[in-house]
Amino acid sequence: MAAVIKDLARVNAELQAQKERVDNVNFKMVTFSLAGKDYGVDIMNVKEIAKADKFTYVPNAASFVRGVYNLRGDIIPIIDLRTFFHIAVDTKADGLENMLILRIDDRVYGTIVDKIDKVVGINSNTIQPPHPIFGDINIKFISGVVEKQGELYIILDVVRIFTQSEDEKQKPRAAIQEASGESYFVPPPVAAEPVLEQKKTVSDSTFGFIKDSLAALKQFTVSPLNDLWLKKRFAEWIDIHPNTEVQLRNPQDADDFLDTFYSPHTGEFWKDEYSFQVKNILPKLASNNVQVWDLGCGKGYETFSIACILRSRYPSGHIKIWANDNDILSISTAPNMIFDLEDVPEFLRSFMVKGKNGYSFSQEIKNSILFEYHDILNGNQIPDVDIIIARDFLSFVSLQDQEKIIAEFAEKLKKGGLVIVGRNEQLPLEDWQPVAKDPISAFARN
Repeated sequence: MAAVIKDLARVNAELQAQKERVDNVNFKMVTFSLAGKDYGVDIMNVKEIAKADKFTYVPNAASFVRGVYNLRGDIIPIIDLRTFFHIAVDTKADGLENMLILRIDDRVYGTIVDKIDKVVGINSNTIQPPHPIFGDINIKFISGVVEKQGELYIILDVVRIFTQSEDEKQKPRAAIQEASGESYFVPPPVAAEPVLEQKKTVSDSTFGFIKDSLAALKQFTVSPLNDLWLKKRFAEWIDIHPNTEVQLRNPQDADDFLDTFYSPHTGEFWKDEYSFQVKNILPKLASNNVQVWDLGCGKGYETFSIACILRSRYPSGHIKIWANDNDILSISTAPNMIFDLEDVPEFLRSFMVKGKNGYSFSQEIKNSILFEYHDILNGNQIPDVDIIIARDFLSFVSLQDQEKIIAEFAEKLKKGGLVIVGRNEQLPLEDWQPVAKDPISAFARN
């Protein structure tokens, strides 16, 4: 009897240990399918998700290189994983291909797959070594396999897939080596950043070069949205730079030029004074339901700040915030962030609770936010809203997309609602009425 009890205790201990391993999520992967089989990629290597149908052909490239693609100004190589692994291609009826945009070291690649599924969290201890029966692809490109809720996922080693061997560095670009069974992708050449012609005098052409350089180096689109700031900044720039150093020759120059453009507290919690300023301009709403759209929410610092401000401004309101971003890593980690209290502005601290590993926002604040991966340029299904937050977002899309998004703001904003854009941005005055300016630029519909 004692032996049976001992065995039962051992089994229970093993089951408990197994449960703890499964419950402790320390590895996240983006899952997708190729020819009906499920695969995963470490989320740390995934920059974003996209769809596209037009790729620029690269002569003499390997068969699996579909071409290159302009990703918001960055020219990246596009690899068809189905062709790379000799899997039959399922041609899309609408021509749009599903793409995972991967970052490997300091390089970015686009990879075409059949279907992108979801983000899956697992415990790394549950990953099993690869075995040839788990896929139609070479085992050396598989880092492991794992089962989650009855689904078997093959985890790809994308670092190995896209690693260039030392021997290949001297060979032509866009080539593939298959000697000794090894395969490496070598990306096609990308045009070097243009070195703009130096001008001895500051003129209209110099101003034009500045605009073109901002577009090429930082995807910053000069338009009526921001041209007042640009003219002021240009005057400052030529005052502090000799004529021969006015031009923007690299991304660092462009960053320096844009230094005064951004809104306060970008990428961090909003400080107390700024939070109170935002609270003071929020409108009195006709309904107790407060609906907010936060574009480009990043890691969530802005969104949590907004949620606390709204709870303070509308204490009995039913608050819902749609927080969108196309950075899949940021959006997947935002809901569960833990903080040291001293890193949080005092105003926000009353909305936080202490946990085992640090402080997080209360469940009421978390429940008011829906963090979603989304690219606003691909259509938006959110309902009509009372407040739109789009700080510094519009200036980094094309002029055509600026006009499209601003028209969508007008369509989705409820009567009496408010749009907050970047500190140095303004909406068209024929359609929008300024409500606040510097450091907050806010508008209501005329």
